[in-house]
Amino acid sequence: MENNSYRRLTRSLTERKIAGVCGGIANYLNIDPTVVRIIFLLALLCGTFGFWAYLIVWIAAPEDNQFER
Repeated sequence: MENNSYRRLTRSLTERKIAGVCGGIANYLNIDPTVVRIIFLLALLCGTFGFWAYLIVWIAAPEDNQFER
């Protein structure tokens, strides 16, 4: 029997503006996606960390529907 009690970080299909990264992170953390978008925007304005973090999560995190059975 599988234990599916753990959560996965996935890119959101419903809360997406570009790639669903902020929506996926917000869903994982149970917070509003707007808060995550503002944090990424501030990180981008303070340097390139926001861009690289967004790009890495975009590449590494699968979309929501890839784990549906």
